[in-house]
Amino acid sequence: MMHLRFKRLDDEEAQKILNEVNPHFDATAFTGNAITVQTQDLSFYPGYQFLEIADHAANPVRTQYVVYKPGDVHVLNWTNEPIYALNEAAPLSLTDDNAPLYVKFFFTYVRGRHGRFLIVETVDDIQWKDDPPPPARKAVNQLLEDVQIMDKGPDGSYRLSARMIFKDSLFKSDVNIKPDGLVSLSNEELLIEDMPVLDDTLGL
Repeated sequence: MMHLRFKRLDDEEAQKILNEVNPHFDATAFTGNAITVQTQDLSFYPGYQFLEIADHAANPVRTQYVVYKPGDVHVLNWTNEPIYALNEAAPLSLTDDNAPLYVKFFFTYVRGRHGRFLIVETVDDIQWKDDPPPPARKAVNQLLEDVQIMDKGPDGSYRLSARMIFKDSLFKSDVNIKPDGLVSLSNEELLIEDMPVLDDTLGL
């Protein structure tokens, strides 16, 4: 799972960005005193900012994610389309250091018809319904590991290894990244099924 460290923008900076990104939202624009804009750089999109825009007056809090630089706005919508468009526009810049970060970003902000493939590297990344007893936590944790690069092609493609939760099952898989950022899975192996985890599709 991708853990982000955002920096909150002051009101003047936030409003400047909102003036540009608000016209790109299908839903109501973000306006009012309860709006926050937080930002973080993404190394695989040089020159762009990753924005978390939230309306805290809404219940539940309304949140929108955007990849942005002045004059170029990409609103994320839980499909792969805006990410693939961004990969071409930015363009995507993959390195050995940031390829695992790109994979985490992709699977955090893309979901399929039946849910998301959530990358987990430690037992604390798993959204449990109820905290499992220590022996169970230890057993699950022993099956987990960080996303790792397994191979890099001469064309700039990557093959990585990851542990993922999909619905109520934990499995390991190869994650293949083409030079243009196209992501696919292969060699999936089921590790645990029927896990007591929260339904990830709720609230999306």
